[in-house]
Amino acid sequence: MSYDPPMSAKTNPLLGELDAAARERDPYGAALTRIVAHFAAESGTIHVLSPAGLLELVAHTPGMPPPVLELIRRIPIGKGMAGLAVERRAPVTACNLQTDTSGDVRPGAKTIGLKGSLVVPLLAGPEPVGALGIANREERTFAEAEIELLLEAGRRVARFAG
Repeated sequence: MSYDPPMSAKTNPLLGELDAAARERDPYGAALTRIVAHFAAESGTIHVLSPAGLLELVAHTPGMPPPVLELIRRIPIGKGMAGLAVERRAPVTACNLQTDTSGDVRPGAKTIGLKGSLVVPLLAGPEPVGALGIANREERTFAEAEIELLLEAGRRVARFAG
């Protein structure tokens, strides 16, 4: 098996923007804004693993209804797409949250009106420290290159937790 070095800021401008976001007053919010814009997504969240072992919401895009925010404020590992991404240490994706039958999408996720969704773990080395998710109102199948870029973005954001 060959080793591919991580993408650099020279190969993708988003990664350089995330390095710059790390120096801002609200690095998670700044990073999420850049990530959502880069992927032309309409929604996004960042959760960080708390000492209690729960994923705590640290950033979200504007416009999420209060009932949804309550549902996603604290997520157990293994529950919902974010909890599964952390548990599996792997991306979790749904082309259409509304019709998904994989069992990865919780019923509450179907109430927010989004369809195409991708959640990746925030990995600090091999260890997950949180989750990063983006979503669109329309169906969306994320290309392998997009998944890899979001994983690398997640690695950059994971540094904020350290």
